[in-house]
Amino acid sequence: MTADDLAQALRAAVLAQRFEATADSLQNGAPLGWHPSIDLAVAVFPRGPGDLAPVCANVLFSREHPEGLVARFDGPCGAVANIAFQADVRDAAGTSSAWQPGADWQRMAFPAWFGTGPRFVSPYPASLLKVMVAVGVGRLVDTGRSAWALPLTWGGVTRPVADWLHDMIIVSSNEATSALVMHLQARGAIRREAGVEVHNELHALFAAEGLPGLALANTQPDGGWGNGAGAGVGQIQMTAWDALRLMWRLDADAPPAPWLPSGGQGTPPLLGHSLGPVRRALDEQRLNEILSSSALTALPGWVPGIPTPPARFAHKTGNTENYSSDAGIVHDGDLHYLIAVTTSLGSRYVPHPDAATTWKLPALGSAVHAALKAESAA
Repeated sequence: MTADDLAQALRAAVLAQRFEATADSLQNGAPLGWHPSIDLAVAVFPRGPGDLAPVCANVLFSREHPEGLVARFDGPCGAVANIAFQADVRDAAGTSSAWQPGADWQRMAFPAWFGTGPRFVSPYPASLLKVMVAVGVGRLVDTGRSAWALPLTWGGVTRPVADWLHDMIIVSSNEATSALVMHLQARGAIRREAGVEVHNELHALFAAEGLPGLALANTQPDGGWGNGAGAGVGQIQMTAWDALRLMWRLDADAPPAPWLPSGGQGTPPLLGHSLGPVRRALDEQRLNEILSSSALTALPGWVPGIPTPPARFAHKTGNTENYSSDAGIVHDGDLHYLIAVTTSLGSRYVPHPDAATTWKLPALGSAVHAALKAESAA
């Protein structure tokens, strides 16, 4: 499978779902009527004689690009080079206005983010952002500025840093996220002066790692990271491609990152001894309800996603009314790949109150996995 083969397979898998027909509760169950924003990325690590190069692809869809854009990379699996990413927005009431029925994108001012080419408005990553927080805390531990056993108090509750990490990733606790964001600020990884962020070690790290599509901006010393704190939508951003490449750097079984100097050979790991707790949390996360759906098997009309088991999917999901995201590491026999998706398909599209989003997203996960499994077997 070539990179172009993979891109076209991903594009076909998205188009087959007919996402524009998704029932929208904000339109009384009528079809959405336009293509939602879907940013889908995959990197496959082939096995065989010799050193086989990773095969990487990223496809992006929106109401402006219903047939999809295929990303071109700057070097082997490098940064996206042919798309102008624009930041998500919220209005004065804190509403994610770009995704409301009747929203007129021609009258909306989407801030330029990075890149050149046709524009793609990048949807908010929802709780997928917690992977960035986990990496930041892991770096504190690795550099001796924190410890997993260190007591950390937030909201009147004192727990070890490791327990806050566990809850942030495994059950996606927002309170745990606030505790750890506060910890990043207290230990100087993020610093504000006169209410303005003046230092952010995570942003410096992402720049050094060649990951322009990651931003955790404008969080607050008290741990605030949502819309009400002045962060959230429009300030915290993740493209699927760079969420995937962040996962690549957390995957000890992955080959060296080819976009880094010298093809990643000899590059220090993203995390040192802190990788173990972060990776275990990803392995154990329980919200299998976006690209995988094993947490939802009891629901009527259940649709399978990435099959877990037999596949092992170490990942983090995100879900709000307007957004769903998922990114992680898949092993299934000889098949080893990374997958990430960010979308404007949140809980307003659920077929059942206990679901997270439309069944079309786990169906997409299943279709991608089946195609890669067939290719691996061949």
